[in-house]
Amino acid sequence: MPVTPTDPLPDRTVDAVVIGGGAAGLNGALVLARSRRSVVVVDSGTPRNAPAEGVHGLLGLDGTPPDELLRRGREEVRRYGGTVVAGEVTSAVGSAGADPRFTVTLAGGGTVRARRVLVATGLRDVLPDVPGLARHWGRGVVHCPYCHGWEVRDEPIGVLAVGPASAHHALLFRQLTDDLVFFTRGTDLDADTRARFAARGIRVVDTPVTEVVSDGDAVTGVRLTDGEVVPRRVLAVATTMLARIDGLDGLGLPVEDLPGGMGRRLVAGLAGSTTVPGVWVAGNATDPTAQVGASAAAGALAGAHLNADLVTADADAALAAAS
Repeated sequence: MPVTPTDPLPDRTVDAVVIGGGAAGLNGALVLARSRRSVVVVDSGTPRNAPAEGVHGLLGLDGTPPDELLRRGREEVRRYGGTVVAGEVTSAVGSAGADPRFTVTLAGGGTVRARRVLVATGLRDVLPDVPGLARHWGRGVVHCPYCHGWEVRDEPIGVLAVGPASAHHALLFRQLTDDLVFFTRGTDLDADTRARFAARGIRVVDTPVTEVVSDGDAVTGVRLTDGEVVPRRVLAVATTMLARIDGLDGLGLPVEDLPGGMGRRLVAGLAGSTTVPGVWVAGNATDPTAQVGASAAAGALAGAHLNADLVTADADAALAAAS
């Protein structure tokens, strides 16, 4: 999804550069711009939820197409004097000190110089390697019962297990349909879990899966190694969630693995603070399960704390100049 139009890069040092133009980044930029901070948003134009038809669970904006929500967000940031630039970050480095400085380089050679950085790059979903699965991602293949559940209610749903956590995933989707099949895909289910599934009317299939079967753009079933096709209209699967950190090595941000091999995230503390002075993180890059509303709120909070840090630095500089 391209950002149109793109603003020119400023030729001066700005107060903040926001890397990532999704809900977290734009809301952080909005808070900063409304605080009369000069802010540049660098947007790669590849949001995680691009395949979805609408954003759900967001009060007052439920069902808004993702590209429309982001278009409005960019417009609001610009309304307060913020700059939104289309581009990919290839490097980001900073200098130490009480009032640090950062240089962010974009593909093509453009640079942004800033006093503070908000990283809101989001994450990349990695699907299980099941033939036919990826082409239906965001439509007939979903991952979040809160993001997509109402839209797939009462459909024949299949849960493709990726590990022990998929058992709870199945119970969440059982709330939405009476017709649920759990494909274990090698995941061991203990007797208690199988009993709970049986009590809830969830069919368990232990035969290995070979492919997702479809009719044009619609999922129609799951083929097993014995040739049986289990009819399904929707498949639910947990993804491996990887924080987007390309080009950010120079910042030295700490990264940690998620439990159960479910991916990796950038480590952040209160309000998105990090161990790197002058750098904050917000949204799915640090909180992989956050929906759009939670990501936007995290961006707003990080932006407020970033501004507060700049306020302190400005006061310190003014005091030193007056001495």
